[in-house]
Amino acid sequence: MKHFDRTAWNRKIKRVYCIFLFVGAAVLSGCATTSGGITSVPSVGPVLSSDYGNTGTLSVNGNLPKIDVAVPVFDPNLPKDRDTWEKQGIFAELRRAESNRFALKMKSALEDTHAFGAVRVVPNSTATGDLYVVGKIIQSNGEDVKINITVVDISGKQWFTKDFTHRVKEGFHGNIRNKGKDPYAPVFEEAAAYIVKKLNKRKSGELKRLQLISEIRFGSSLSEETFSRYLKAEGRRVDLAAVPADNDPALQRIKPIRVRDQLFIDRMQTHYTDFDQKMDDSYLVWQQQSLVKVKAARKAKKKALVQGILGGLLVVAGAVAAADSNNNAATEVAATGAIIGGAIVLGQSFQTRAEMKVHREALAELGQSINIEIAPQVVEYENQTADLVGDAAQQYKQWIAFLKKIYDLEVTPAKQL
Repeated sequence: MKHFDRTAWNRKIKRVYCIFLFVGAAVLSGCATTSGGITSVPSVGPVLSSDYGNTGTLSVNGNLPKIDVAVPVFDPNLPKDRDTWEKQGIFAELRRAESNRFALKMKSALEDTHAFGAVRVVPNSTATGDLYVVGKIIQSNGEDVKINITVVDISGKQWFTKDFTHRVKEGFHGNIRNKGKDPYAPVFEEAAAYIVKKLNKRKSGELKRLQLISEIRFGSSLSEETFSRYLKAEGRRVDLAAVPADNDPALQRIKPIRVRDQLFIDRMQTHYTDFDQKMDDSYLVWQQQSLVKVKAARKAKKKALVQGILGGLLVVAGAVAAADSNNNAATEVAATGAIIGGAIVLGQSFQTRAEMKVHREALAELGQSINIEIAPQVVEYENQTADLVGDAAQQYKQWIAFLKKIYDLEVTPAKQL
């Protein structure tokens, strides 16, 4: 029997152990780096004065005119391929409901800044406003929310497009101080503060010009023939070609009609608020449950990765020891033990992955089908009536057609004279 060299065996064990520690450390350290592999550097030092708008302390220029803001229902951003919805953890019905809810939250955040005139949720961007805050949902899973906000004024000039993100803390729902609070609120507050920051860079004359363009573009939606002479368009950009006199008959004619349009949209806000209240309890439950499940799924995935790597290392270590054992009984036992140990850890990894699948399936059960609908209504103006039916967007389209009819009836006698 060949003599067992204990010193050589110890060197081999140390070599395998060092490899084990090195690779294991690399795996664990990789979990703590950013997507680019570079450790994130924390921000230090005092905040610049120009950044106070992003910290919740808003500085609003009180000399600026208060322009009106239209917030169209958010784009749900649903993939065209329905098969990808479940793969990406998207629940179509829930996402459509969020489109209305997020628009209302954006409206509330903008109103809280006291920097604007009327802020209204509108079915789409065809409604009249001085400024449009157009949102798109990028992500919403109870823990992480990400929205894209594009701000465009009535002239077609884009102020900015920017993504805003927020991660809900694990203990948010368990904190009694957060009772009644929306865990997603910070993302809308940050977006609103950024919009105010951009607003403060505008000049008073520019904003007054936008208000005039809004009025004329509204008139153009009722009678392009009458108001097109005041506008010039280049692509999607629209500017004033001429400024009508304050006593311009056509301008005076549309003023009361525009007031009625604004009142109609103001009443529509009640429907959006009612919709939000109806889904509020269920949605908050979804947010809380989804937060727990998403965090558990991420921890399970990380645990599975670590277990898989460590299990593989044990198997490799056992194979190396077996190859170098030279039929020594002691080393064969050690090698076999390492292989068995590695197999056990790998088995635990597969079990963890199975648990992760359960988490994903549980999330899939949280989707709800909620669609905003408005009851049919009869509207009256200047002794004329119209029946409006359908959802918010359909009724608003019918409303504008009704206003155009009213305008045409008013100007017809003048044409006949």
